[in-house]
Amino acid sequence: MLRRGGCCGFPRRQRGVTKVSRETGLPPSYSAAEVATSLGCSEWWVKEQARRRRIPFMKSGGSYRFTTDHVREIFHILEERPRPAASPTESEAVPHRRVQTQPMGPVVSLRARRPRRTRNAA
Repeated sequence: MLRRGGCCGFPRRQRGVTKVSRETGLPPSYSAAEVATSLGCSEWWVKEQARRRRIPFMKSGGSYRFTTDHVREIFHILEERPRPAASPTESEAVPHRRVQTQPMGPVVSLRARRPRRTRNAA
């Protein structure tokens, strides 16, 4: 009989952070699910952004993996900072709505064609 948690009494492998010995000096890598959890979005979104090359990643074994530096850079990419307050002269110079321009030549009014079913019936 199998015990809960794994096959033949062995504990299940944990998904996510890859354990690396300190001797190798390699940085740990994170899965798309872990990055999505830290960003507060879906795993699908993280994979889609990586597929479209909008965020840094590495691909290992057919899956997207992210290092600590990648995650930091993703946070900087997604970060939005407030714009500095505009002075009154700048706000007057930029119109907030579109100004209507007068047409250059004569205005041609368009007429709809008769529907095909009424043209063919006659």
